[in-house]
Amino acid sequence: MEEKKFDLNSLIGFVLLGAIMIYYFYTNQPTQEDLAKQKMEQVQDSINKSNALKKSEEASFEKADQEPINPSDSVAFAQAQNSLGVFAYSAGLASATNEVTVIENELVKISVSNKGGQVTEVLLKNYQTYNKLPLYIIKDQNALLNLSFATQDNRNLQTKELYFEPSLSKNGDNQVLSMKLKVAADRYLEYRYELKPDDYMLDFAIRTQGMDRAINTSQDINLEWQMKSFRTEKSVKYENQYTDLRYLENGSFEYMNAMSDEDEEDVSNLNWVAFKQQFFTSVLLAEDKFESAKLISRNLVVDEDIDTVYTKKYEAYIPLQAKNGELSYNMNMYYGPVDYAVLSKYEGKQLDRIVSLGWGIFRWINKFVFIPVFSFLSSFIGNFGIVIILMTIVVRIIMSPVVYKSYLSSAKMKVLRPEMQEINEKLKGKENAMKRQQETMAIQRKAGVNPLSGCIPALIQMPVFFALFRFFPANIDIRQNGFLWADDLSAYDEVLQLPFKIPFYGDHVSLFPILASVAIFFYMQMTQSQQMNMQQPQQEGMPDMQKMMKMMMWFSPIMMMFFFNSYASSLSLYYFVSNLLTIVIMLVIKHFIIDEDKIHAQIQENKKRPAKKKSAFRQRLDDAMKQAQEQQERQKKGK
Repeated sequence: MEEKKFDLNSLIGFVLLGAIMIYYFYTNQPTQEDLAKQKMEQVQDSINKSNALKKSEEASFEKADQEPINPSDSVAFAQAQNSLGVFAYSAGLASATNEVTVIENELVKISVSNKGGQVTEVLLKNYQTYNKLPLYIIKDQNALLNLSFATQDNRNLQTKELYFEPSLSKNGDNQVLSMKLKVAADRYLEYRYELKPDDYMLDFAIRTQGMDRAINTSQDINLEWQMKSFRTEKSVKYENQYTDLRYLENGSFEYMNAMSDEDEEDVSNLNWVAFKQQFFTSVLLAEDKFESAKLISRNLVVDEDIDTVYTKKYEAYIPLQAKNGELSYNMNMYYGPVDYAVLSKYEGKQLDRIVSLGWGIFRWINKFVFIPVFSFLSSFIGNFGIVIILMTIVVRIIMSPVVYKSYLSSAKMKVLRPEMQEINEKLKGKENAMKRQQETMAIQRKAGVNPLSGCIPALIQMPVFFALFRFFPANIDIRQNGFLWADDLSAYDEVLQLPFKIPFYGDHVSLFPILASVAIFFYMQMTQSQQMNMQQPQQEGMPDMQKMMKMMMWFSPIMMMFFFNSYASSLSLYYFVSNLLTIVIMLVIKHFIIDEDKIHAQIQENKKRPAKKKSAFRQRLDDAMKQAQEQQERQKKGK
């Protein structure tokens, strides 16, 4: 056997080869940046793989839940059963798609989706948005109708994720759409929609058949109704002021503050809830009252230059009660205009309260005076601007006796003013203030003049002012009807677009508010002397009313111009014409009706008559003033 010898050359070769390899690995090792990049790539690769797996799982679930499943496909059906339990039956029907069924009449077109069985589109055929687009109350997933419940096998399901089977039929002239969420051929949860001809009201029912073995009725079954209200009018800010949640609780009308950022109410015995826009509304009504509900309103307009799609988000959460293991609720849905003439036809439901006509006496005036007058005039006059002018003339003629009474009181006070000034000169000083007041009242009483008679007519006119302030923004008849330069009397009349925005004014110039402000200025200038006549001569220690009135004469028109610049042009048109007519009526009264010489003679005649017996109130007032005067004199003597 040959003996192996040590080979020095081989050793040197291996050493050199090792050195070369060490040098190679040393010079080619990654830098810190390369290591970090490699690590990020590994992390991203891991995320991508995770997302791919997640999408694969979601696709598998969607295949089981959202696509028709052949019951003979044991794997697909098992996946659906794993997710839905007995409700997997609905996923195996041919109706398990996102198709919609349409029911419509002359006024409204309603689309109902197989998924969720809910209304996904509501088109009002006779209306358009401010920019002349079709007007949808519901579209692009801005609304949700969902029923959440627990199953007998301890699952929590929501109808918005499940598929209903549609069936369209006729009930006389009515269209009937039955949407059934089935767990078997004869066991189902049903949404039933019925639409009558020429009607905005939709009959709606929720019923179950044979679902006591599928739905756990011992736990809460909650009806969830949500909506984000679309902006449909020219001014987002102005529209949002009249967009609010309204409801009828046990026959009593309530509403949430439209200007609140968020409002929430827990109510009981709910008759109906309305998700109201300025001129359109969605209403859910119960045939029998809902026992309880949670109502939420959220303001979505933070910046009116940015938030231009939606105005409010509404939510209603209503628990439903099962009887004998089954649900049976008869309801109605109203999708349509906030039109007093339309809503008042649904007798016994008080839906006319959805129209923002004000409260108390203001609503009464609008309901029984202005709505009938406006309807009568518009029945034979097609131009609503002329209708508003004629309505203004009618109102001013009716109120002219009040203006006359006010001017007459002013004239009487003007005749007595020299005598009251004489009393002030005779009884100077703060110590004589009470006695000065007593003598002034005595001369007014003897002459038969009541200083308050000039204030009463102004107070009578205030309800009319506030009633009309509510009437025009709520009147859908004037919406998108123009007059002169105003293309929409329910919106501001823009005659000039500004390249900048003025605080509290806006980025446009409206002409009707300017005209109304000018008319107010001249009206106040005319009435300033009249108002001063109604005031007693300035007494020591009292504020200068004349100076305050001069300030108001300038401040009120400017405030009017700023405040109404973004308001409905119909409102500014009314105030312009109203003040113009009032100026004319005052001129007629001053120059052709009131005779100050006759008034003076009548007052002098009144002074000669025996003093009338004082009323109990007047006697108590005089006694109190007399006691105060005596006490003041005693204090003076004590000093």
